[in-house]
Amino acid sequence: MLIKNKSIAIIGGGPGGLTLARLLQLKNADVRVYERDFDKNARVQGSPLDMHEDSGMAALRGADLLEEFKENYRPGADKTLIVNHHAKVFYSDHDSKPDEDFGNAHFRPEIDRGPLRNMLLKSLQPETVVWDSHFISMERQGEGWILHFKNGSSAYADLVIAADGANSKVRPYLTDIKPVYSGITMLEGNIIQAEKTAPAITDFLKGGKIMAFGNHQNLLLGQKGNGNLGFYASFRADENWASTSGLDFSDQTQILDWYKKEYSEWDDSWTELFENAESPFIPRPIYYMPLDEGWKTRPNLTLIGDAAHVMPPFAGEGANMAMLDALELSKCLTNDSSHSMEEAIALYENQMRKRAGEAIQESLDNGERMHSEKALETMLAFFNGHQGNKND
Repeated sequence: MLIKNKSIAIIGGGPGGLTLARLLQLKNADVRVYERDFDKNARVQGSPLDMHEDSGMAALRGADLLEEFKENYRPGADKTLIVNHHAKVFYSDHDSKPDEDFGNAHFRPEIDRGPLRNMLLKSLQPETVVWDSHFISMERQGEGWILHFKNGSSAYADLVIAADGANSKVRPYLTDIKPVYSGITMLEGNIIQAEKTAPAITDFLKGGKIMAFGNHQNLLLGQKGNGNLGFYASFRADENWASTSGLDFSDQTQILDWYKKEYSEWDDSWTELFENAESPFIPRPIYYMPLDEGWKTRPNLTLIGDAAHVMPPFAGEGANMAMLDALELSKCLTNDSSHSMEEAIALYENQMRKRAGEAIQESLDNGERMHSEKALETMLAFFNGHQGNKND
């Protein structure tokens, strides 16, 4: 096995990094995950993740974690309402979609990020994750790398795998390619104990998610397993909107006034979201990696997940692609079909770039559709067609 007697460092303990660590440990690899969070109890932010059959679910099966996943996912959380800006329902699968349909290509079970992370952490050997390890820099030493962290510690690795997200600090050691702004910004809000603080919206959600379209704008909502509610206002804006808008994102009144002005044609019922969200709101400009990206393969360094191919969230592929990266990279490093580390990593990177490029294009296309004049009609056609294919 190419990685026998080699030390492997994974930078970043998100779904991709932890899945890769699990897969490599199943092959008895010497692997450490260096994570910037102080400990496992650090707050895990972000919306729930829907796992796709041929990517996220395939990785979980490869990691022998399917049964653990079934114990932690949220049945029914993938059920969807599609509505217009007046909150009129045009599509619902609440009565037709089963809570469990594992193995079906169209079944996308949802899991909160916290339970997914905990499940993956429990699957690893003790001391695999080195917490409070904020990556600062690295330098060549022999055939490998010396890694330096903000807390003053250092570590050696024969192979470094960057799983440190869209703003990867490791990526520049491999390529100078940088993400490109998509033209869309999302303003994230979170509501605590939504059943009490936003009862009307919570009742409307019914434990699932809502996609609302109107006037080239979106509101995207989802229930979380802890009783909280996450939502995004999604709209076209300049790349530097967050800094040039003049908004204080910690000032709920300011954000509410902004919403009422910018979403003035939307029904008053949606204001419950902005009136009850916790501060601060989080502006998220949406980026993607250029579709023609490429770099010279190294025998001791590669990228997975957003570090390699950040993409818009409009196809739900980000975490799924990261976990599929983990699955495919682990196979390339352990199946003995390659004669060298460089050959194995090149095989992985070539496969990854092809499918990531396709996912990025799908995400960009969906983003255009979702913010177009006919967004509602387009998305209804997509979901109704999808439902028809599922029933064939």
